[in-house]
Amino acid sequence: MAEADHTEKMIRPDQAKVRAVVEHKRRLGDKFPRYAVFIVAYEAMERLAAVLRRIPPEIYEVLTEIYIFDDFSRDRTVEVTREYLAEARLEKVSLYKNPRNYGYGGNQKLGYEYAIAKGYDYVLLLHGDGQYAPEYLPDLMLPTLEQGAEVVFGSRMLEPGAARAGGMPMYKYLGNRVLTAFENFILGLDLTEFHSGYRLYSTRLLQKIQYKLNTDDFHFDTQIIIQGLAAGERIVEVPIPTYYGDEICHVNGMKYALDVVLSVLSYRLHQLGIMRKERYVPVAGPEYQYKDFPASSHEQIIDVIEPGSDVLDLGCGHGLIAARLKAKGCRVTGVDRVAAEEIAGLDGYYCADLNAELCLPCGRDFDYVVLADVVEHLAEPEKLLMAARRYLTEDGLLVMSVPNIALWVYRLSLAAGRFEYTGRGVMDRTHLRFFTLVTARYLLWQAGFNIVEERYAPVPFHLIITLPGAKGFVDFLTRAYHLLARLWPRLFAYQLIFKARIVRLEWEELKKIPVPVPEPHPHLKAGP
Repeated sequence: MAEADHTEKMIRPDQAKVRAVVEHKRRLGDKFPRYAVFIVAYEAMERLAAVLRRIPPEIYEVLTEIYIFDDFSRDRTVEVTREYLAEARLEKVSLYKNPRNYGYGGNQKLGYEYAIAKGYDYVLLLHGDGQYAPEYLPDLMLPTLEQGAEVVFGSRMLEPGAARAGGMPMYKYLGNRVLTAFENFILGLDLTEFHSGYRLYSTRLLQKIQYKLNTDDFHFDTQIIIQGLAAGERIVEVPIPTYYGDEICHVNGMKYALDVVLSVLSYRLHQLGIMRKERYVPVAGPEYQYKDFPASSHEQIIDVIEPGSDVLDLGCGHGLIAARLKAKGCRVTGVDRVAAEEIAGLDGYYCADLNAELCLPCGRDFDYVVLADVVEHLAEPEKLLMAARRYLTEDGLLVMSVPNIALWVYRLSLAAGRFEYTGRGVMDRTHLRFFTLVTARYLLWQAGFNIVEERYAPVPFHLIITLPGAKGFVDFLTRAYHLLARLWPRLFAYQLIFKARIVRLEWEELKKIPVPVPEPHPHLKAGP
């Protein structure tokens, strides 16, 4: 790599961090991650060569590749850069020109596909106009080597006053702070900045999210943050310097702000199950979690089961509820399609498809049969409920929770002509059956159960409002809404929880019960 020319902005790399990256390379040898720098360029004829020159030579040596995607510039960006590369003999740098203009987001999609196809571990996004300092590449790399980070952002706001000192115009500074505060509030994050384009992503993350469904516009950067959040990744921020020179800004600020706001709000509506945004569904599908907030369906199910009971957990998954029941001294047997080696902590486990005829090698051994968020996933839940009766003791209880499709949100949505499946919640696309309070009661009745108690779960505000410090307010809101759900469950209950007892046995069981008279039933023919 040619000696770095820092005259453009007089930025010096932190040599201690450069040496730290080099030391990791020496220590790890062939196990050192494969890093690639992806430079997005558009009409950067006068700046792109300088960006390449400013990459610290020691960092250039540990990189696997630097690749530039010019987004169909109308100037001579490609020609000028190609001349520089030939002169500087930079063998690790590849230059490509898109066959048409794909947009800022569209260009990134191509670049990430390229990184995945080449088998790189990490891709660092750098802009060809020089707005972000190439000298800070080691700052973004170190968290991956020392903290196992999958996502690293360069933030211009992390050091107070640095953005304005670096020349960020006041209107951009205020807009950035206001938008960031809004995004933090809605998404429950605590980032200092959402709008820096200096980033590092692991290709492991990129393969877990559906970034190809994102916009081709500038708010691609916001949508990919949300996708990382939905995939459960933690974002590490590092401070970077701010520079504003004579580069041309291609962003329409007002349109960008509106696009950001709509992207964030649509994610929250997606989380609530009001609408479905496929881009926010991780490639592996949603991962179900224990609902550990007050009055949730899971908490109420745990509450109704007596300590020390024998419990059959149908649709136990990976044991989210079973683990809490075990803590109450219960003996729990699980049934699901999950491989047995993925289940831990149960007293017994049977691998079975709940959509098929349930036939377990056990009898009336259980005080409780639990169906937590299960029957809505079945084509014929009546069959499973009737089969469940075989495993309950004489005084045993069925505990079942189902979502309420008649929740006010979905009534309004249907009135507006919308019926849209979502990634999770009441309108989860894996739900095959939908229930109101009336139809859930009827389901239990026709399966031979008598309801002895009903409970109602509120809207999961703890999943909606996740801003640090808001727990007290969310707890109050949950309690208030829970009261409303109990007063008018048909309209306000998010989920319905039932405790039911067998009221009618199937004929095979009835035949085992002694009859008061020796004569056979008058409607049965005597045997030969």
